[in-house]
Amino acid sequence: MPVSSTGHMILVGWAMGFQGKFAEMFEVVIQLGAIMAVVVLYWKKIKESIIEFFKFIFTKGKEGKKGFKFGINVITASIPMAVAGVLLYDKIKSKFIPEAVIVGFIVGGLLLLIIEKRFGNKRHKVGSIDSITPVQSFKIGLLQLLAMWPGMSRSASTIMGGWIAGLSTPVAAEFSFFIAIPAMIGATGKDLFEFDYSIMTLTLWIALIVGVVVAFLVALIVMKKFVDYLKKKPMKVFAVYRIVVGTLLGILVLTKIITLT
Repeated sequence: MPVSSTGHMILVGWAMGFQGKFAEMFEVVIQLGAIMAVVVLYWKKIKESIIEFFKFIFTKGKEGKKGFKFGINVITASIPMAVAGVLLYDKIKSKFIPEAVIVGFIVGGLLLLIIEKRFGNKRHKVGSIDSITPVQSFKIGLLQLLAMWPGMSRSASTIMGGWIAGLSTPVAAEFSFFIAIPAMIGATGKDLFEFDYSIMTLTLWIALIVGVVVAFLVALIVMKKFVDYLKKKPMKVFAVYRIVVGTLLGILVLTKIITLT
């Protein structure tokens, strides 16, 4: 959903007092559940594309052109985030704070409204995920960099990139699911590799497993309904939600009704 799952986790975690090294790892790793849901829902497309990708290589381009093109598009769209992640990941994690999320909610909501009005309602040539070009993929990958700011939303950023690149909204949304796979596997892998497992207890292991399972089940239900929704209605409702929630939280913080420290 283009409302920032990470932003919501940071805010709910702050409200619950759920903080520390385990919380930081948890907020990233449970999103593996959502990636697993993408794999389950789009398994046929993923399997066929992988087979065709290598078939294209081994037959020297005689077979598997569609799958190879799709694979190149996913790789191309993932390059900007991969480079930025290697160089800036630790700095990004240090910005996982409620104040940053509030700003991300409002700015991301405004961008959704502006970019959808400017690009989202035009007649698009790209109505199929297999018709995307590498240049369009790279543009989407560049917009995905906005998601490095907590509260901006990775799916919202990539969908906006899809609009600018000339994709229809449902195609942009589906492509955002596919390029989430390398992005989230990379982030999760880094967190799991660097995490200090000496602090883990049975309770924390259970909490992590439950989080992954719940994320998987929710994503499994939501993703298909989300794409179906976008085939009929605009993204405005998500933008308004973000702006309203961000503004209310901002007012509460500025008036010191709630404190974030």
